[in-house]
Amino acid sequence: MKLTVVGCTGSMSGPYSAASCYLVQGRGICPETGEDREFNVVFDLGPGSFGQLWRYVDPRKIDAVVFSHLHADHMADVISLHVYRRWHPEGGLGPVLLGGPSNLMERVRGIDGADETENYETEFKPLILQAGETFEIGPLRITPYEGWHTVESFGFRVEGPSEGDASHRVTLAYTGDTDYCESMEQMATGVELLLSEAGFTKTDKVRGVHLTGARAAELAKNAGAQAMVLTHIQPWTDTEVVLREARQVWAGAISVAYAGATYTI
Repeated sequence: MKLTVVGCTGSMSGPYSAASCYLVQGRGICPETGEDREFNVVFDLGPGSFGQLWRYVDPRKIDAVVFSHLHADHMADVISLHVYRRWHPEGGLGPVLLGGPSNLMERVRGIDGADETENYETEFKPLILQAGETFEIGPLRITPYEGWHTVESFGFRVEGPSEGDASHRVTLAYTGDTDYCESMEQMATGVELLLSEAGFTKTDKVRGVHLTGARAAELAKNAGAQAMVLTHIQPWTDTEVVLREARQVWAGAISVAYAGATYTI
């Protein structure tokens, strides 16, 4: 598998990055053609991210878009995807799988300003996520885990082929937006790479919203992750502060996400 950071700024787009968006790719056999090809799954599609996504993949080749939750900073660019798929100059591109929490299509219509008669059936195949209900996109096996946030939210454990040896399976986990909870620890158990939000620092005392660098490191340590990438850091926050907090808790491999960063697993 390969992870590409398309956008990583917390809660909004920032001067150096779009808001949350992550591209996960893995090679496998296409069930329709029997050919070996790259499968492309996009996790979250925050403001500014759809345009940046073009830098890394042809948008026509996206196999699924999956939302961790439905706050605008993680899904507002779904309308750009809708416009692209419905009115592409080559003609309608057909529906792509769109996964998210229970009020998924209501939120899409709200951002679009559409009424309930709009079902987006030519662009999207909705998949309502349930914790523990695994689904597959090509060689990628995706399992949602319930997060602890201000709205219904999920993190994801993704299993897929190793970039070095396709016969070997590897795992990554993405927290979405969450505070520390048992389900996130279960999700991250033994993963090769943990992509963890760290929207707060130790000066933020409220719970049930975001991880801090320290709590993200505690998650990686307790779950036995091999490496961690910190993301969703606010544009006004010094990333070195978050990194320093994390390194005080865990001595493992920690880095900070930036737009365009790639990680092979």
